[in-house]
Amino acid sequence: DSDGKQKGGGMLKVTGQLGNVMEESTQIAYTVARAKLAEIDPSNSFFDDIDLHMHVPEGATPKDGPSAGITMTTSMLSIAMDKPISNDLAMTGEISLTGKVLPVGGIKEKVMAARRAGIRCIILPIGCQRDFEEMPEYLKEGL
Repeated sequence: DSDGKQKGGGMLKVTGQLGNVMEESTQIAYTVARAKLAEIDPSNSFFDDIDLHMHVPEGATPKDGPSAGITMTTSMLSIAMDKPISNDLAMTGEISLTGKVLPVGGIKEKVMAARRAGIRCIILPIGCQRDFEEMPEYLKEGL
C-alpha cells in the first residue's frame, strides 16, 4: 500500500535459521499479539489485513530453547499500533499462549551482551528477578 505495508490476508511467514522450538515461538508470539491488539484496540484490523514476514538471518545464534517470545510479540504490536520501540531497550522472556511472560536462562550473559551493545534498559521476566539480583553490582550499574 502507500505506507509500504504488504497487503494480504493477515498471514505470518517465518524464514531463516529457526529450529522447531523457535518456529513454534514465533507462532505463539503472533497469536498473543493478535489477541492483545484486539483487547487494546478492537477497531485495529492490522493483523487481518497485513501480512508479516519475520526473518532470522543466517548469522543468528542458534538456541536450544526459546527466549525471544516477548520480544517478537512486542515488535509485532509495535508495527500494528505504529508505535516505535526505543532503540536502547532490550528484553528477554518466552511467552505462553495466554500471554504470560515465562522465565528464561542465561540472564547474566544476556545482560553482559546488552551492556556491550550500549543498552541502558533491560526488561526481564519476574521469574528471573533472583538471577538479576545475584549478579555482580558492576553488571547492574547504570541499568
